[in-house]
Amino acid sequence: MATRIAESADVDPSAEIGDGSSVWHLAQVREKAALGRGCVVGRGAYVGTGVRVGDNCKIQNYALVYEPAVLEDGVFVGPAAVLTNDTFPRAVNPDGSAKSAADWDAVGVTLREGCSVGARAVCVAPVTVGRWATVAAGAVVTRDVPDFALVVGVPARRIAWVGRAGVPLHDVGEGRWRCPRTGEQYVEEDGHLRETVQSTEDNS
Repeated sequence: MATRIAESADVDPSAEIGDGSSVWHLAQVREKAALGRGCVVGRGAYVGTGVRVGDNCKIQNYALVYEPAVLEDGVFVGPAAVLTNDTFPRAVNPDGSAKSAADWDAVGVTLREGCSVGARAVCVAPVTVGRWATVAAGAVVTRDVPDFALVVGVPARRIAWVGRAGVPLHDVGEGRWRCPRTGEQYVEEDGHLRETVQSTEDNS
């Protein structure tokens, strides 16, 4: 598959862009960043120095992914979402001198396989968003998000469970949950969800 890089995109020569990936107009991919296969970086998006992006990820228009973020396979980052990297941000030191890269330690956001971060959401590093979890549009994530959780609000809190298809799961009793679209089964234990029987049938 051919790699597509728009003429107006700014991709550093040291960045790695996987087969079949696209970097669109006015996007910037910094030094030593690495994108896997089949990724899409939308218009005006920013991928910071050394950021690692897995296969088949989508970083939508004007999203800001600051180093040292790690995105596993199949991650979605919505339009204008932000992954931060500075726990105690300041432009200057206490003596008034301008801060340099040596004056702070970058901390990253980790997005696990298949998770989604909605439009204009903010993930405040260091946090991890779990596998197949969903961060709602406009949410502010200040603590780790469990696998399969749907979180909303400021600060973000869990309001439901979602499956791999992204739709809310149905409570079938005794700590068991079912995806109405795929029929996948899940079990809730101690505030966490794990998969059980897998099915590709549509039992909605």
